[in-house]
This record gives sequence, C-alpha cells and structure tokens, in this order.
Amino acid sequence: MVDLTLARKVLETEAAAILALVPRLDARFEAATSLLFNCRGRVILTGMGKSGIICRKIAATLTSTGTPSFFLHPAEAIHGDLGMIQADDVVVALSHSGETAEILKLLETIRRLGAKLLAITGEPASTLGQAADVTLDCSVSEEACPMNLVPTASTTAALAIGDALAMTLLVEKGFRQEDFASLHPGGKIGKRLMRVEGLMHGGAQCPLVTADTRMRDVIYEMSSKGLGMTCVVGDRHELLGIITDGDLRRHMDRSSDILALTAREVMTPGPVSIAPGTLAVEALNLMEQRKITSIVVVDRDTDRVVGVVHVHDLWEMF
Repeated sequence: MVDLTLARKVLETEAAAILALVPRLDARFEAATSLLFNCRGRVILTGMGKSGIICRKIAATLTSTGTPSFFLHPAEAIHGDLGMIQADDVVVALSHSGETAEILKLLETIRRLGAKLLAITGEPASTLGQAADVTLDCSVSEEACPMNLVPTASTTAALAIGDALAMTLLVEKGFRQEDFASLHPGGKIGKRLMRVEGLMHGGAQCPLVTADTRMRDVIYEMSSKGLGMTCVVGDRHELLGIITDGDLRRHMDRSSDILALTAREVMTPGPVSIAPGTLAVEALNLMEQRKITSIVVVDRDTDRVVGVVHVHDLWEMF
C-alpha cells in the first residue's frame, strides 16, 4: 500500500511556499503591476526548463485576461528570435537562481532595445535580480522534493506570483466578464459566457403578432413556433406584451369564446426583456428568479424585438 506521508508533505511544503509570499506583496509588487499596466507593447515571458513551463502558463493567463503576452524561449532568442522584443515591451524573466546563462545573455539586448525587465527569482541579489527594473522575491525555504533538488515548491511559488500579477492587473484594467467572454468562445467557459444573441430564436423563428391579431391566428403562431409563447408588438415592432400558454388557460377559464378576443385583450403587458448582448448565464439566472421559461430579446437602441430565448436553449448548454 502506498505511503501517503510524502504526498501530504509535498502539498504542505508547496502550500507553505505560497503563504510565505504574502508578506512580500509590497511596493515592489505594486511597481511590477504598474510596469505591466503601463506596457504599450506586449508582455514577453522567458525562462529555461521548468521555469519556461511556468512562463507559458503565466503568458496564457495574461493573454486570456486582456494583456497580450507570449513565451520566448531564451535559447531560441539568442539564435534569431530576439527580433520578437521591441522597445515598448516588458520582458518578464523567471529564474530561480537568477544566474541562468541563457537568460543573462538576453540582458544586454533588452537594455539596448529599451524594453523594461521584470525579474521573478529566488535570489533577488543575483545578476538577473540586480539588472531588472523591478525584482520580485520568489524564494522558498525548501523544495517539496525529498532530496531538495527537483523544482517543485519554487515553481509553484512562481506560478502563484504570476497568477497574483495577472489577477491584480485584470482588476486594474477594469477587465469585465463580457471581455472574458469575448476571449473564450469555446469550451465550457465559452458556453457559460455566450451571449443570448447567439442562442435566441430570431427572424422567422421568433413568434410575433400585432396587438390587433385575432386569437385564432395568435394560437396558430404560438403552435407553429413551438416556444409556448408569442411576442405582441406595435407598429414599430416595439414590445407591447407577451402571450403564454398560461395566459391562454387563464382566459379560457374566464371567457366563453377566447377566439373572439384580440392579442391586446389577452397579453401580459410589460414583460421581462433583455438585450442581445446579455450573457447566457445571466439570462438563465433571471429566468430561474422570475420562474419563467422565455425572455424576449429587445434591441435597446431601437426598442425593436429581435428574438426570444427559451430556457431549454440554456439548459442544453449547462
């Protein structure tokens, strides 16, 4: 049977390494955030070995939250890829020792081009740490490796610092949920953040009648579109009300001849509506709160009805 003692020790060591970073979030971290915030070019992450892998993840997180970033392999850089660095860029270099030869070879070029340098290192007094415009101390007391050799706690700490920078930068830039949705059209996140304009029943699929439409034709429209409701619109296609299956049942109980009525006499005026850019998850939450199965989508600039989103369309996504 596997002894879990070491596994628990690994997690405890890495957790302790992250917690030890908290007191170090001082003016240097603020300066690092400002450096990235004021970057007019791209943020370029560079590191060798395990640090390089961490760099790729940080670059991906920054890019997905509105800060254009990419990974530059330091060994490839000195063999022709240095052209990727421009004067308006910020280079973020990760090196636990601060003495990684491939990264140190980049320093002269970074300075010559005028790009800014942010160092994340376990040795702030190292060559890299002293050469940087801003240096973040990412040192750890020990690695989680029982031989204290394999980069484990140190890479975890570097990744955590990267996440802290990215999230702080996200807030400083005012990055919104809508912005995140635009950058994540695929996968589960993309589905949750999809806008209703991509899900709604619009055009010929949208059930519509005018206020003077007789109920015989209203019922036919509701039946043919299959959403259990129809919008009631005015001359300018503006939303006046809706008629649902529930409205039909209630009026059948009260009226001996519902077919003699018009849509205006049966509709529920002032229904809930949303804009086309509303996130799908927000629409679903609103439906659940109001206990309704459909919401009319209205163009806020023209007040025209552009579609209907049904709860089944949203349930299928989530």
